[in-house]
Amino acid sequence: MNHTTETRPIVATPVPEERRMDILSRYFGRHMIRAEVTVYTAMESLCETYRGGFWDYVELSNGAFYMAPRLDGPLPVSCDGNGYSGEMSADAAGIVACLFALNAMAWSTEDPLFAQLYDRLLTFADQHAEAGAIYAAID
Repeated sequence: MNHTTETRPIVATPVPEERRMDILSRYFGRHMIRAEVTVYTAMESLCETYRGGFWDYVELSNGAFYMAPRLDGPLPVSCDGNGYSGEMSADAAGIVACLFALNAMAWSTEDPLFAQLYDRLLTFADQHAEAGAIYAAID
């Protein structure tokens, strides 16, 4: 993946209720159901306390998108593959789950769309308040 550093701030905008129905198909195309399930599955494997629930959708001004569970307080996140264990906000955990899911979808579908979304979301992660935890979790 060709991760680039964005010098301008990337603006994150929550998707309003009236636009939620169209978002997954807009970003994930014909793979929308599989991609959505892959995000939920990633969160289940990352956070032992995650038991499902409502997710917020967030569009980014660089053309990316992510989902974050609407949960309070820090979430315990651990990654068996790299030994990461720590706490982060639901927003940051959603970014991590989406990065894992986008990576998996890029490999399994070979659709360049997912690699582009991954790179753009990773660029946003650089500017996130919890960038250190996000990078530690995906490393």
